Amino acid sequence: MSTISLRNAGVSVAVDGRPDPKVLLQDISLELTEERIGVIGANGSGKSTLLRLLNGLVAPTEGTVTVNGADTVRNVRAVRQQVGFVFTDPLSQLVMPTGREDVELSLRRSVRHGKERRDKTTAALDRFGLLPLADQSIYELSGGERQLLALASVLAVEPGVLVLDEPSTLLDLRNRELLRRTLAGLSQQIVMSTHDLELALDMDRVLVVDSGRIAYDGGAAAAVGHYRSLSARSLSGGDFR
Repeated sequence: MSTISLRNAGVSVAVDGRPDPKVLLQDISLELTEERIGVIGANGSGKSTLLRLLNGLVAPTEGTVTVNGADTVRNVRAVRQQVGFVFTDPLSQLVMPTGREDVELSLRRSVRHGKERRDKTTAALDRFGLLPLADQSIYELSGGERQLLALASVLAVEPGVLVLDEPSTLLDLRNRELLRRTLAGLSQQIVMSTHDLELALDMDRVLVVDSGRIAYDGGAAAAVGHYRSLSARSLSGGDFR
């Protein structure tokens, strides 16, 4: 498994607002080595910002983030070769008219020979049962099919780490279960934020993010229990922390 580190006196992220900056994450120190890592928390808690730190989509204001020793700011290209990122809405990352074209585009930099690239594209689509849909418009696909296509496009370049930001949000129950089974069969290290606590319970380790800090870090069942407790206290008007 890969080692993802957030360190050097803790990682923080702030937006340079005037007169006062807005702190999105504060004093995060983590070593992520487990095969399956979940991230849960309320909307606006900092989950997405934390995930985007892991492949350089967001740069830390303080501290450093590394993936297998590669700094996400100084060596962002090397990091992105190791870390694939799947967004909540697949349409935000599917940029070509069809699935076949999108997967081929993702392989263009790493696979120079056209025939080899086409063969790898076919294999990537077939792996997820998408070959019959390869030449359809992405706008004709269901939400689940688009999410699987985004996943296939990211995994085609064989990253060691897969980061997913709330991937089940737009899915119905059938496609959610399909996604769940698909993720369970992957060899990559997975870091996934989710509001689906059943998905969170599949993880080896779960981080609870609250107001830009790690409120709990541990086993899945205990972390989900802690998050439920936080949510209950918030609803009753207590201190969310």
